[in-house]
Amino acid sequence: MSEALAAYDPAVDAPAHHHPVYDYDSGPPVERGKFAIWLFLATEIMFFSGLIGAYIVLRSAAKSWPDPQERLAVDITAFNTFLLITSSWTMVKAVFAAKAGERGKLLAWLAATIAIGASFVSIQVYEYIQLIHEGAIPKIDIFWSTFYAMTGFHGTHVVVGVIWLSCVWFKALGGGYTVRNNLGVELAGLYWHFVDLVWVLLFTIVYLF
Repeated sequence: MSEALAAYDPAVDAPAHHHPVYDYDSGPPVERGKFAIWLFLATEIMFFSGLIGAYIVLRSAAKSWPDPQERLAVDITAFNTFLLITSSWTMVKAVFAAKAGERGKLLAWLAATIAIGASFVSIQVYEYIQLIHEGAIPKIDIFWSTFYAMTGFHGTHVVVGVIWLSCVWFKALGGGYTVRNNLGVELAGLYWHFVDLVWVLLFTIVYLF
């Protein structure tokens, strides 16, 4: 009797009018974490698209628009942009280290990314201080209003990214990531790359044109 039960396969031996039940996963075809972060980034893309679109409309409708290079420290911000682009590379190295199970390298590359991100924010704060000291405040004209709105929102995202990466670093320090379990590093990396890409667009639109 036990041998007969062991040989019974509901997918094969069930009557034709009966449908075998399988334990299928009804979730998305990717990790839920990745699905969630891509969904979140999609909303962020819409947010920044609206922000940039509003800037373009306001600039196009203005009778005249000041030359950004006469008002802004383009050279310093270009260096700051280079720093942020470099942080994307260090973040990639951190993800590779996590997937390889190399905790020491993961900690080092994460620390480098965090330091670069913090430096970016510090330079931007320094730029704000200098501009405000010179009287360049949002209520002066539409140029300064849009400048502070766009760069300020992005700067806030960078701060969030630095905090997120810091949390990832402390978890890595405690051995929270392994070769099989490193999704948290990858998700933080996706957010960080998005922030970097948005800044390249903002720098091009606001500072160069």
